[in-house]
Amino acid sequence: MNYAEHVRELPGVWGGDPVPRERLVPTEPVFFIKPDTALLRNNDPFYIPDFSEDVQYECELVVRINRLCKGIEERFAHRCYEEVGLGIDFTARDLQRRCKAEGLSWEMAKGFDHSAAVAPEFVSKSELPGIQQLHFSMELNGERRQEGFTGDMIFGVDRIIAYVSRFITLRIGDLIFTGTPVGVGRVAIGDRITAELEGRKMLDFNIK
Repeated sequence: MNYAEHVRELPGVWGGDPVPRERLVPTEPVFFIKPDTALLRNNDPFYIPDFSEDVQYECELVVRINRLCKGIEERFAHRCYEEVGLGIDFTARDLQRRCKAEGLSWEMAKGFDHSAAVAPEFVSKSELPGIQQLHFSMELNGERRQEGFTGDMIFGVDRIIAYVSRFITLRIGDLIFTGTPVGVGRVAIGDRITAELEGRKMLDFNIK
């Protein structure tokens, strides 16, 4: 929940009665963890798992940590990464809805195998505009579905890193997905996902 327009679409995404926006917008970053088995690399195809009938995409800017970071101050957080990329946070939305309705943790809806597609290559931040001035987009079967601008984030990248590092020591190679813009939706067998960061194609893979 790091882009206001995505926050507005969440009641419809989650199902149930509408929730006032002021009750959805977080006052602090909300984070969860995916295990390393969730990684989907090298534009390998994503296979829809048999335990979900509603897997949805969420395209996000991804930051790769390059040093040990514990309790880092926000003003120093930029030292913790040199490269950024794009990723898809796949979510088993039907499982998430069920878990939320029962007041349970919804980790199984987010952390299942290959639920974190990551671009094969990352880009040095020295080759890009400032971290909060980046544009990215995602297409499904050639149709633009999501457009993000990091300047619209509720919590900037450095704030996220500082906040998470208060609770969890960040290690070299850790990946931080920074939230998705409006436009999340379902994938189906035969679909193709592509995504660009500042005009560079970062992702291009099939759904099977």
